[in-house]
Amino acid sequence: MNGMHGIIFSYEKSNGLRELTEHRIHGSVPFGGSYRMVDFILSDMVNAGIRDVGVIMHGQCQSMMDHLRSGKSWDLSRSFGGLTLLPVFAYNSARGNGRFRGKLEALDVVKDYLRHIRQDYVVLADSDVALNIDLQEVLQAHIATGADITAVCAPSTEDGLYLNMDGSGRVREVVEQQREGFRCLQIFLLRTDLLLSLVERFVSRNEYSFQEYVIQGLTEELHIHGYIFHGFAAHITDVAGYYESSMQLLDPAVRQDLFSPRRPIYAKENDAASTYMDPAGGCLHSLVDDGCDIQGSVRSSIISRGVRVEKGAVVDGCILFKDTVVAKDAVLRHVIADKNVKVGVGVHLEGTEKYPMVLAKGSEV
Repeated sequence: MNGMHGIIFSYEKSNGLRELTEHRIHGSVPFGGSYRMVDFILSDMVNAGIRDVGVIMHGQCQSMMDHLRSGKSWDLSRSFGGLTLLPVFAYNSARGNGRFRGKLEALDVVKDYLRHIRQDYVVLADSDVALNIDLQEVLQAHIATGADITAVCAPSTEDGLYLNMDGSGRVREVVEQQREGFRCLQIFLLRTDLLLSLVERFVSRNEYSFQEYVIQGLTEELHIHGYIFHGFAAHITDVAGYYESSMQLLDPAVRQDLFSPRRPIYAKENDAASTYMDPAGGCLHSLVDDGCDIQGSVRSSIISRGVRVEKGAVVDGCILFKDTVVAKDAVLRHVIADKNVKVGVGVHLEGTEKYPMVLAKGSEV
């Protein structure tokens, strides 16, 4: 069974990720060492047989465009269809003064793209959720329940948008900040013709929020069904959540769930030499990418490509992005270092698990 088209949103949101989104939008934030956040939902779509995907971008999207390029890494580089990058307000900079006012307006800007969708169904998804979900199973459930819209949700106690459902799974109420029940993961499946009609209906009234006017506003008019996902799902909205979700990847059971060999997670290829680890330093309970030079001590950390940890340095409970350098005798605990950060000789930096310290891209300490 096929017939789905993918649309992924990656846009500027409230700055809960602080320094991590100063130079990029949420979807291009690194996660798990080798991956970007967008890689997960994009791989989920490809694994479900989706061959046409549009990525709607707004804000600092150069990093995202460099990462996705033609879509070759996801087998979406095609002469017809495949991956289409849609920096929406490049089409009409005057609309909304270039601000992102909602998904419905963004979809209206690229309405010609929507009208040329060949598939009967569309999957709408944000790019800041890391999960490995079978979207074919979601489609089958959508058809079986006769739903107008299927919303993917997961058990949670975190802040967010929550779906209250009746015994049949139909959404009866949508509330924010409930902190218990089923949190909406911002993944929706609906018919293409319904999506077009909703865009035309609400944008004509200057109503732009898909969440507010469709998911919250039409629970009586439309059959909105909740699909409950029970696997690992990291919805990244702030630094503390990003750190906590990243550290969960050190659990083998979580890694097995997220990186299931049955549905691989694809990422942009980067050729690099093998990582060198000095036995005198020691690397324990960590994820380390290729091309690293680890001569100091690394524990319970996630290390991206090209990181160098010099002799005598200690890295404990940290997330180090690409090409970070930790000089000799430096000590980092509960630190998130963006790309190209340089930590000097003997420097001691320490955050906490609840409030990790963040070093901005290219900073020197």
